[in-house]
Amino acid sequence: MKKISENNTGFTLIELMVTVAIAGVVLGIGIPSFNEAIRNSRLTTSANELITALNLAKSEAIKRGEHVVVRKTGAQWENGWQVFVDIDRSTAAKENTFDDDGDANLCEAGEDCVLRVYSALSTSYTLRGNNNFTNFIRYTPSGLSNNMGSFAVCDNSDGNGLPEANTSKLIIVNRVGRTRMAPDNNTNDIPEKDDDPITDLTSCITP
Repeated sequence: MKKISENNTGFTLIELMVTVAIAGVVLGIGIPSFNEAIRNSRLTTSANELITALNLAKSEAIKRGEHVVVRKTGAQWENGWQVFVDIDRSTAAKENTFDDDGDANLCEAGEDCVLRVYSALSTSYTLRGNNNFTNFIRYTPSGLSNNMGSFAVCDNSDGNGLPEANTSKLIIVNRVGRTRMAPDNNTNDIPEKDDDPITDLTSCITP
């Protein structure tokens, strides 16, 4: 009869339980961090979409020697926005408003034309401009914006409209139309207001 080796290796029940417990702790720590990283990445992507639109409007205004407008296409900025050349400014009603003549993508003499359309953000996101940018921002042929101010983009999953840690970005437009992300000087993961570098953004709805 074959003798059973006394040196057989394997896991004891205690070793297995310890391994499972350690794995549980690692997953408990890692999954929230992973989810937070994904959320922050999506938030940054959404903010960068608006920054891209503003930079496009500025460069096209200078290149074309025309007014270029970035304007929301729905009730709020998070519903989407478009960049268009605002050529027809013959009346106050036509200023900063896209005048659709049926061939919006053709930049014909004297007619407005769309440069790019941006779709709505994720359903839980809000994107709001301050009082200076409630509906639009315009760049002049010299590349200057019609005003200075800011846009707040937030992951408002909890519906309270408040910027919390790692849930908000603030896009600042300065006096000459340049854009930048607001800093987080106190490292609490909430950006500071554009007009007060030591005070956190306090609202996602009215930045």
